[in-house]
Amino acid sequence: MPRYTLRQLEYLVTAAEFGSVAKAAAALNVSQPSISTGIAKLEDVLGVQLLLRHHALGISLTPAGQRLITDARNLLQHSQEIERQAIRAGQQVTGSLQLASFVTLAPAFLPGLISSFQEHHRDVELEISEATQNDLFDGLRTSRFEQALLYDVSIPDDIRTVHLAEIQPYALLPAAHTLATKSEVFLKDLINEDMVLLNVPPSREYFLGLFAAQGLQPNIAFSSPSLELVRGLVGRGLGFSLLVTRPHGDLTYDGQKLIARQLSDEVEPGRIALASLAKLRPTRLMNYFEQFCIDFFKASPP
Repeated sequence: MPRYTLRQLEYLVTAAEFGSVAKAAAALNVSQPSISTGIAKLEDVLGVQLLLRHHALGISLTPAGQRLITDARNLLQHSQEIERQAIRAGQQVTGSLQLASFVTLAPAFLPGLISSFQEHHRDVELEISEATQNDLFDGLRTSRFEQALLYDVSIPDDIRTVHLAEIQPYALLPAAHTLATKSEVFLKDLINEDMVLLNVPPSREYFLGLFAAQGLQPNIAFSSPSLELVRGLVGRGLGFSLLVTRPHGDLTYDGQKLIARQLSDEVEPGRIALASLAKLRPTRLMNYFEQFCIDFFKASPP
């Protein structure tokens, strides 16, 4: 790693161009001692004298300074081009965006969200992934993902979220269940029934927490991280489930009919959010996509 700085090179190049430390200081809007000290430190690091100081006549480059000055100019120009490219990337609503989603939210919301977005921005490439909540956090931290659609539950301090929508949880019942004739059910009505638990964080903690808030503990007969397997088990009469995401159509993969019923209890809703790494400065594309998500869910609430 070089021990000199671009600032020191800038002082040298500017002083050489003006032939004067005073004029270089005026051009860069810094003090003369700052210019002199910076160049002196550069000479110390490189172990050579770069300037000759002429009393009342300004400065001139030594042979070592003359050999260095062209490379210094090229390096400064290259660094400026890197900065310009980064600024352009941060301002454009083009390019690619690494978007991830919690596994149960992805099939329910990403197709419509992406389709609507690309109707207006076909030049933007959305690279999509599905993951569990903890994997989403890790992906944001390691820059595999720039933004993630998830449930706003147990969010770490280094993750920033923007609220998008709320969804009420519901009870999922097999068609022949005795409670299927009711329009709503209480959690206490389910406590003696077998439960099929969606066993993926934070869904597991959320659903068990709904019972715990009522002082209840469900009887878990089966659990699975797969939403469709949970629905399939319920469809076969192996228990009820609590869910938030509701696919269109109340049939399982193997054709069994399902009944969804609202909960009569006052329960904490599921909150959908768009997340990003808190310390990451968002690009213009990220800011634009965030606002697009807000507008999308406002126009089509789940």
